[in-house]
Amino acid sequence: MSKLNPKQVENLTEPGTYEDGDGLRLVVKPTGRKSWLLRFQLAGRRREMGLGSFPEVSLKKARQAASAKRSQLNDGIDPLAARDVERAAQREAQRASEAKQLKFEMLATEYRDAHGATWSDKWRKGWLRKLELYAFDHIGKLSAGDIGTPEVLKVLQPIWATKTRTADEVRGQIEQVLDAAKARNLRQGENPARWRGHLENLLSRAEKKKARKREHFEALRWQDVPALMIKLRADPTPASLAAQLLIMTSARAHMVRFARWDEFDLEAGTWSLPDERMKMRVAFVIPLAEEVVKLVKGIPRDEGGAFLFPGQGKTGVMHANAVRTLLHGMGYKEITRHGFRSSFRDWAGECTNHPREVCEMALAHDERDQTEGAYSRSDFLDKRRALMSDWAKYLVPSLPARALPKKGDNVDV
Repeated sequence: MSKLNPKQVENLTEPGTYEDGDGLRLVVKPTGRKSWLLRFQLAGRRREMGLGSFPEVSLKKARQAASAKRSQLNDGIDPLAARDVERAAQREAQRASEAKQLKFEMLATEYRDAHGATWSDKWRKGWLRKLELYAFDHIGKLSAGDIGTPEVLKVLQPIWATKTRTADEVRGQIEQVLDAAKARNLRQGENPARWRGHLENLLSRAEKKKARKREHFEALRWQDVPALMIKLRADPTPASLAAQLLIMTSARAHMVRFARWDEFDLEAGTWSLPDERMKMRVAFVIPLAEEVVKLVKGIPRDEGGAFLFPGQGKTGVMHANAVRTLLHGMGYKEITRHGFRSSFRDWAGECTNHPREVCEMALAHDERDQTEGAYSRSDFLDKRRALMSDWAKYLVPSLPARALPKKGDNVDV
């Protein structure tokens, strides 16, 4: 059988298959496209393997490739399987090369951009700022695959004893970014920033426990809250109205600051917060006691204004320190706005027999596990309404009294 020659290969236009010998052939398609094909037998089976297109692969290169594949056959190697292994290695090398180009600093920024859409502007800026202050100098220019336990410890050890809470937040951020990198196949292996079963063995657990204790907010004793409410009710300023709403609903400070008129249904006595306004990103409905409905109705409303407590700053709402400044001016310098949630919870636990699940749900704490939550989807709205009504009557003794459930009374969940 005569072999092909370069001129012939270049000039062939008639569709068909043209043999070069030893299983190598040139296939000409009706479209004019030409490609090389090698036929061979392995374990009694006829196989075909493409060697590339002409003119990218010349006749000379096609013969060299065919010769190399036949050598593999003589050594008992399947050329197709060997090619798959080679391509996989090339892909892995390409992936590794691309991963090297993506530094931790870039990955952290991409993580912030991907997840920060539902974060507040302050939280989004602060999230990246902590990494800029404490992590980027050590690991910012490293790829995700180059960051191991020693590198994470270089970030955390200098601040673990003096700024434990911040250090643990940074540790969690590094863990999140590296988990995301692994999901993108940019690193392999365990996460060197994980705490449980790993860093807890290398960093002081005692410091972390102390930091958690420092996180607790100073709270006014529940016995003293009604006296404060009397003072607040005598003050018609927006900060006082916000403080009253904060205390009577046991909401978080940011929930009150950014409260919108369209979230309130005063006829139904509800305050509905969408998921993006909640700490756990789960929509939540707060039942409003009658006194709270009266309070909201008495808040001056700007025509066309969206917020209950508007302000002049960039956020468009009351200054973050307005309520705190008011409380300090009234002599309550040791308490925090968040601490009123503890005052409410202590009162509910010590003075009533409202079920624990209802009391916790009133604070938007759902303590049911996944299985229990799947079967019990109630948010205890009616039971929480009774609880919050009792709280309002306790805070404002002039309200018509209703017998509070006492310890020992039977109140079903």
